[in-house]
Amino acid sequence: MAANTYLIRGAAILGGAAEDLLIRDGVIAARGNGLAAGDATVIDAAGLIALPGMVDVHTHLREPGREDAETVETGTRAAALGGFTAVHAMANSNPVADTAGVVEQVHSLGRASGWVDVRPVGAVTVGLAGEQLAELGAMADSRAQVRMFSDDGICVHDPVLMRRALEYVKAFDGVVAQHAQEPRLTAGAQMNEGAVSAVLGLAGWPAVAEESIIARDVLLTQHVGSRLHICHVSTAGSVEIVRWAKARGINVTAEVTPHHLILTDELVRSYDPVYKVNPPLRTDADVQALREGLADGTIDVVGTDHAPHPSEHKECEWAQAAMGMTGLETALSVVQETMIETGLMTWADFARVTSFTPARIGRVADQGRPLEAGEPANVILVDPAARWTVDPHKMATMGRNSPFTGRELPGSVVATFFKGHPTVLNGRLNTPYRYTETVPAPDSTGAVSGA
Repeated sequence: MAANTYLIRGAAILGGAAEDLLIRDGVIAARGNGLAAGDATVIDAAGLIALPGMVDVHTHLREPGREDAETVETGTRAAALGGFTAVHAMANSNPVADTAGVVEQVHSLGRASGWVDVRPVGAVTVGLAGEQLAELGAMADSRAQVRMFSDDGICVHDPVLMRRALEYVKAFDGVVAQHAQEPRLTAGAQMNEGAVSAVLGLAGWPAVAEESIIARDVLLTQHVGSRLHICHVSTAGSVEIVRWAKARGINVTAEVTPHHLILTDELVRSYDPVYKVNPPLRTDADVQALREGLADGTIDVVGTDHAPHPSEHKECEWAQAAMGMTGLETALSVVQETMIETGLMTWADFARVTSFTPARIGRVADQGRPLEAGEPANVILVDPAARWTVDPHKMATMGRNSPFTGRELPGSVVATFFKGHPTVLNGRLNTPYRYTETVPAPDSTGAVSGA
């Protein structure tokens, strides 16, 4: 049998009719019924759904500098198990990914790992300090070919600086991904501002802190004629602002996290820091608006905002706990439960919001492609009938801060093909993809040899 040839037999393509997919040399060689096996390794996919590999526009891999929380190796293993074939690694590492050297280091670490395509996100401002623009052009021209820029975790709150960033990225078709949070409205905030925060006596995080930045930035984007992406939309008002902007032809896209599609601020009554996240968990009305916005296309994509933390940063009192939740290995299941099993979306819609559109936003040319002959073989097989109970200690991510611990979720990833190579088989890690060309190794400074 040829090691690089696989025949997926009888998978429901995008949840539709069952067909065969022949994968050879990293490409879908044929699609149809009754395809000949020849020298291929045959995979019986009866009852499974074939989807394009998922693309995450919002992942925190922590490396370099925070290897106690996650590494590119562990994070991308988690991504492959979750059905992802590409992730965008956010810039808030240490050192910050604000230079060509650092983004090339992350890019090289991703290629050396070989589990998924790692696309570094460059910082908008130097050191995420919000005072001067980072080396946007140098990062765009680097080996990493950065096209998405974000100070995620911190809002680019200066409107002049935000305008300049939007103007700058136009030169290379880049996009600024904004963490919408007016800092003066959230000083000391601990959770969503509302009835629950009033009862618990915790400082509230008002919806307007998010909505006011989104309103400002869509108008700046319209003025500049650039591209804007809104990270982790969390309120009903934010959905309405994005809908308003799109109706006027403003080039804005938006993402929602899986946890904001299902969890509410009622969970904070437990004072369990696993539910502390930025932006905070909102109300049930917000959750319903987010689901509707994702279903009708107002919200373009699902982004995990996978944010692993060391246990000591979460297993402490609420006020001192870090913000963030893991999400790479549970995202598919949460979206299946909230959007597909509720009838709001189909599996074809799922492919749109988790693969096709995220790849377009991040300008990842060989990801998010149709499952057709001649296309790159980034493919996942999903068992929609499976049920599993979340146990963070059995996950590949180093982070144990999953808000779904002990919860039964639907759907599981049976196989992940990255560039035609099975990184996951039978629900378990197989072997990574190995690039044929030499992968430059970062030196102790973070620079890449030959860069």
